[in-house]
Amino acid sequence: MIETDCLIIGAGPVGLFAVFELGLLDIKCHLVDILDKPGGQCSELYPEKPIYDIPGFPEISGQELTDSLMKQVEPFNPVFHLQEQIDEVEKLANGTVRVKTDIGTEFVCKVLVIAAGGGSFTPKRPPIPGIEEYEKKSVFYAVRQMEQYRDKNLVIVGGGDSALDWCLALQPIAKHVTLVHRRDKFRAAPHSVEKVMELVKNGKMDFLMGTVKELNGRDGMLSSVGIKLTEGDMITVETDNMLPFFGLTMKLGPIADWGLNLNENLIAVDTEKFETDQEQIFAIGDINTYPGKLKLILSGFHEGALMAQRAHHYIYPDQKLMFQYTTSSSKLQKRLGVK
Repeated sequence: MIETDCLIIGAGPVGLFAVFELGLLDIKCHLVDILDKPGGQCSELYPEKPIYDIPGFPEISGQELTDSLMKQVEPFNPVFHLQEQIDEVEKLANGTVRVKTDIGTEFVCKVLVIAAGGGSFTPKRPPIPGIEEYEKKSVFYAVRQMEQYRDKNLVIVGGGDSALDWCLALQPIAKHVTLVHRRDKFRAAPHSVEKVMELVKNGKMDFLMGTVKELNGRDGMLSSVGIKLTEGDMITVETDNMLPFFGLTMKLGPIADWGLNLNENLIAVDTEKFETDQEQIFAIGDINTYPGKLKLILSGFHEGALMAQRAHHYIYPDQKLMFQYTTSSSKLQKRLGVK
């Protein structure tokens, strides 16, 4: 059981800036995110896409924004729990909130902040008949423990960064890796493409240009996959596990079952403190709704600042909060490590 002042669901830009605002008020944070790295949509969906409406930055990429926010929260030492999804939320009799993830990590916090964007990222399922039987047994949409794939025959499907990055990470420990993509052009970083193609050239892994059409095995365990080559016939490749990386979609997921006041799959909040209809539970960023709501990153930053002021009331109920500016407060500058 992990005890913390505040648990933030979502490590995208709004969740990261909330760490900063809470940290200024001496509130310690843990963050949970279903993705394998901080940054949310900015890092996962458009890391190199320019953003033009962040104050002070005429142009900044999604990854650059994430990197800057990560540097900004360094003084507050947030703890990240990645590749986990919140399954259970419960208000306890003592006024705290108990939270449990899908892999069993449990938290008790005084304040829960939902900064989950449009909800949780859900992997896109490839259109392969009967794939449901193999999911979570021999077909996986994310790599949570690399050792699980040691000495295994792997088929990795996709042409983006995730597919190629995992080819590079798993090739040294797997028995054999086969990358399958419908064409020989990739949506991944050029240096990753070069490294993968070098491994293929040297016979250390295979690349097949085609589409997985059928899965073969029993009781959810794969023995082989059928691949229709882009310029050829159907072939069979023996494999223990298949890892499809077809991108992500957004779904509200378990949040819908937490008893919060929802309006068209968004969480209703007040605009004074961005608290939900349940005390100590807040919602900031694209996940919330209120009259005049604009789904902008800068709006989420504003919401996080006001949320932190109210959160202080729950963390330090006996302390009066005095508003201070970072430009003039030696106390805040000390927390930031300013010399």
